[in-house]
Amino acid sequence: MAKAPIQIVWFKRDLRIHDHAPLANAAMAGPVLPVFAIEPGQWQAPDSALRHWQFAADSLIDLSNALETLGLPLCIWQGDIVDLLTALKARYGEFALHSHEETGNAWSFARDLSVKAWCQQQGAPWHETRQHGVIRGLKSRVAERDAWEKQWEALMTAPTFSAPQNAQAAEGWQDFHHIDVEQLHSLTLGFDTTPCPERQPGGRSEGRALWRSFIAQRGRRYRGSLSKPLLAWEFGSRLSPHLAWGTLSMREVVQSLRRQRKKHSEDTAWSRSLRAFASRLHWHCHFIQKLESEPSIEYQTLHPALRGLRERDPEHPNLIAWKRGQTGVPLVDACMRSLIATGWINFRMRAMLLSHATFGLGLHWYEPALHLARLFTDFEPGIHYPQVQMQAGATGTNALRVYNPIKQAEDNDPSGEFVARWVPELTPLPQEWRAKPWALPESLRQRFGFQPGEHYPLPNDFECEARHWKKMLYELRRTPDARDASQAIVNKLASQRRPPAQRAKKAKPANRQQLSLFDEGGVGDG
Repeated sequence: MAKAPIQIVWFKRDLRIHDHAPLANAAMAGPVLPVFAIEPGQWQAPDSALRHWQFAADSLIDLSNALETLGLPLCIWQGDIVDLLTALKARYGEFALHSHEETGNAWSFARDLSVKAWCQQQGAPWHETRQHGVIRGLKSRVAERDAWEKQWEALMTAPTFSAPQNAQAAEGWQDFHHIDVEQLHSLTLGFDTTPCPERQPGGRSEGRALWRSFIAQRGRRYRGSLSKPLLAWEFGSRLSPHLAWGTLSMREVVQSLRRQRKKHSEDTAWSRSLRAFASRLHWHCHFIQKLESEPSIEYQTLHPALRGLRERDPEHPNLIAWKRGQTGVPLVDACMRSLIATGWINFRMRAMLLSHATFGLGLHWYEPALHLARLFTDFEPGIHYPQVQMQAGATGTNALRVYNPIKQAEDNDPSGEFVARWVPELTPLPQEWRAKPWALPESLRQRFGFQPGEHYPLPNDFECEARHWKKMLYELRRTPDARDASQAIVNKLASQRRPPAQRAKKAKPANRQQLSLFDEGGVGDG
């Protein structure tokens, strides 16, 4: 009887053994060799950062320990995945490759095309499995929207895969194992190496602990805490980096959430919060589908009428001040400094940061998008780039949402506690002046020993700047050609959920469901 070929399980952003279809399928087909490739191109990409790697390293350690309980090793290769496949081919001859589909950035897209070409040339089967409700090759969101909803529901309600208990390990894996998991944190990987001292730890055990605390207690205050940076830190789920790196599967979270909604159906606070969280899990896949269907969202302004409006200037003084948290606008600076130190901020503050960069400071969206990507420990390309373009007004299909940082401070940090924590220069000031210290009366400046422009930067006239760009964008969108382009974008990428009676109606350029997303919270950071 012929020996079964080696089954290579390629881990990417799916660092778990539970509900892992490629691992389960490989274990049924033959000897298993789990691999993870530390690829230079991935960590040299301009949206990568050391904090991403550190979270991944935590998760790889957890994954290695979990695989060990199944009698399997984790082979960690330093180098391109195609080079690893070539070496495996030379060692084992025939093999099958198993992995999850990935909707990542331009680098991962090109990498996967290279793997596909190599497998076709070598006659090696590559079995890819979906882990999110994203459809490859989707042509029309209008024509296939109902089908998309149904397939998402079918995927999320399907039984989860158990970790294989009788897997057979492939022999000779040590020849391809370059670094032990204990050494992973010694690697300094990432385009950006800014320290993140308060970063969330990675690993499935951490993700499960967060989820348990959320559904046991923290989640009850979720809905009322979303917009407030201090409360969201405590009462948000904080699952976003675990979903981004796949230590938890979307399906297992959805199914667990639905059980909790039944359990708490009589508690109004719980019901509202869990319903709000459920909507964000659903939108998660909708936004990744946008990047899957239109990869250029990562690097090109979506609406053609708005291209070339601003120059991409990585050395623009406004950009540098914004990146350093030195704009002179307290809530903006507090959010940026908090993000640098922790790797996380709630969605409303993310939207405000982008709004201030593009409207208040007049910057092109691209460089701010890269900077935020590098700072977000939970960076998910399929959520990040479409959300950035929406907030920057670059889609041409949404009402412009320009966040006034003074009003946001009054509404969501009325005591000035968040600002005082991250902008200590303003701590001596009374709370009512922390949001706009430039307006401090002369008598109070002397009393508190504070001089705007000396102890803290003076801001630009961001309100005037925002009005200018808002007016210009609306004027550019009014031409017939621009309106036609807007309708084409809606037809291809709109992801609103409409009542059945309205599904036959023509989609409108102003997508109210998408707009409400910015009001209530994010799909990737809750």
